Amino acid sequence: MVLFLNIALAAAVLFPAAAVPQELLDGVAAIVGDEIVLRSEVLNNAQYWAFQMGVNPVTQAKEFDKIKEQVLQSLINDKVLLVKAKEDTITVDDQKVETELENRVESLVRQAGSVERLEAQFGTPLKKFKRDKFDEVKRMMIIKELEGKKFRGMQVSRNEVQAFFRTVKDSLPERKPMVKLRHILFQIKPGAASRKKAMDGIRSIQERLNSGESFESLASLFSEDAGTASRGGNLGFVEKGTLFPAFEAAAFELNPGEVSGPVETPLGFHIIKLEEKRGEQALIKHILLRLRSGEADGDETYQRLLEIRNRVLAGEDFKTLAASVSEDSSSRSSGGDLGWLPLEDLQIEAFKNAVDSLQKGDLSMPIQTPYGYHLILMEDKQPARRYTLEDDYDEFKNKAFEAKMQKLRDQWVRELKKGIYVEIKEDML
Repeated sequence: MVLFLNIALAAAVLFPAAAVPQELLDGVAAIVGDEIVLRSEVLNNAQYWAFQMGVNPVTQAKEFDKIKEQVLQSLINDKVLLVKAKEDTITVDDQKVETELENRVESLVRQAGSVERLEAQFGTPLKKFKRDKFDEVKRMMIIKELEGKKFRGMQVSRNEVQAFFRTVKDSLPERKPMVKLRHILFQIKPGAASRKKAMDGIRSIQERLNSGESFESLASLFSEDAGTASRGGNLGFVEKGTLFPAFEAAAFELNPGEVSGPVETPLGFHIIKLEEKRGEQALIKHILLRLRSGEADGDETYQRLLEIRNRVLAGEDFKTLAASVSEDSSSRSSGGDLGWLPLEDLQIEAFKNAVDSLQKGDLSMPIQTPYGYHLILMEDKQPARRYTLEDDYDEFKNKAFEAKMQKLRDQWVRELKKGIYVEIKEDML
């Protein structure tokens, strides 16, 4: 369960924006051998890091420019490694890429709670999402394979860990207060009343279409797809295999000029109009009414979780109940275990406030977040303290390894650049 970052940002980390399709639209920021860095790559990554660092790209333009420069250099370094990988004929089997992609998508699904929720979050079927990201993930894996070959067997000794700790210990803040949590999550799902409301709404629109009103006008007035409503619901030409299955099946069964009945997808209820077919492509318009949970659905979810709380207080094991009823697929198999977390890193206010009030062994009331209702068990707490090498050795060993790896990587890339053509199109930034 992601309690720290919006899932869209998590996706940005896992899947940097695919750049190639935008080449003609945004231009080239840098040329590295036979590789290119697109301006969109720089801007997308810079905006993400600006958000992470609390920098406003509009009001803090100078700081944002520095971030863009750093991002550009990082992307250039990656392209240098891709050029080297080609020279060394290093590649990655497509099946391995598929496996890695599946693992990443599964992680996102766990964070979202379900495939349907993830598809609704991104507004696109996972099939298309994965296809769009395949090449990007493959390039990342090729770089990792190249680095693994170069630095295979690299380790850090205890002396190196101790030396690293000595260099950073005076600048270290206190270790943040930590909490060890378990939780049970119930998602708020649209019930019968919510479904009836959405279906009544889409049928009302269907009746107005049947009486002769313009599809485009009704789409502009009522469609809840913000990206197409102003265009009369126009999705443009879309290809088979890129749409939600139910939507695609209904759309491609239509003849040009025909309008479908209500069609349900993870986004809600649609009415679809087919304008034109060209083989495996079709020009499609739609009207969308989203399926939203109502207050009654939230009340019902709260009561269900309150019953689980009473069962725990009566003596049932929290971990066993979490494993059987929790709807957080990422923690359910471990009995709702969220592990040790820095208290201040809990970014959802309602969740953090609930945790703040708990002592070791306490069980919260059901609390609501954007993910649904949670029941939280405080397994343990640790107050703020100073870092020590003895208590935190594994953490500093990992940091020392990362620092050593980064230093050697930077030296290697500088040497590689001497033999590779690099041109920065400064006007593109």
